[in-house]
Amino acid sequence: MNGIEGVAPAVRSVLERAGERGGGERVGVEPRSLPAAFERAERDGRVPVVAEIKLDSPTTTDERTGDPVTLAEEMVAGGAAAVSVLTEPEQFGGSAATLRRVREAVDVPVLRKDFLLSESQLDAVAADVVLLIARFVDDLPGLVTAARDRGMQPLVEVHSRTELEATLAAGTDIVGVNNRDLTRLAVDLGTFESVAPAVPDDVTLLAESGIETPAEVSRMRQAGADGLLVGSAIMNGNSRENTRQLVETEGDR
Repeated sequence: MNGIEGVAPAVRSVLERAGERGGGERVGVEPRSLPAAFERAERDGRVPVVAEIKLDSPTTTDERTGDPVTLAEEMVAGGAAAVSVLTEPEQFGGSAATLRRVREAVDVPVLRKDFLLSESQLDAVAADVVLLIARFVDDLPGLVTAARDRGMQPLVEVHSRTELEATLAAGTDIVGVNNRDLTRLAVDLGTFESVAPAVPDDVTLLAESGIETPAEVSRMRQAGADGLLVGSAIMNGNSRENTRQLVETEGDR
């Protein structure tokens, strides 16, 4: 597996188990467009935010509670353009069943966030968008194509300009820059600022991780983010109100 050397122990553990989790019968999706959802948010005067349901994580100390469907509905009511659902079960407390329930309950795009390494894993559950982490995928062009063949929109995550080059070569048109270094699990918003200038204008660009305040929302938007993936800052407290505060940030670009 590419890129596993040097990663944090918690991430290594997830990756080593990820290959054991396959899918079922081939799925097909009529996707809700993530770029279109971002455009609708912009027209409505909202910052495009993908609000993440994350009940547990190696980077948090407390396990969160709450029904995922209720949380998703609150996030959408607060103005989220899309919802992200963790499906990794061991470190993040997620499941394919949770994503399925959430997608049935909301009318916005739903992102499946997991450590997907092979085509068969795509068939675990239907999702509008799937996260592919460039560092860990051996055949990125093949997995991007496999996702699209099922109707899913691949969001490819990078952490450096080198990974971005490989991602663009794979033909992706939705890119996320993760501010979290998977080696040390430390967050640096400067990561997005260093990578974003190299992203073509016709690519939908997300800033991921470490975005907690309206000031940080503005900072990422000013650096070129079309949308933001936000988890902890929304999950810690009132999900609806926390979402609203971020999407209503003024002077975002």
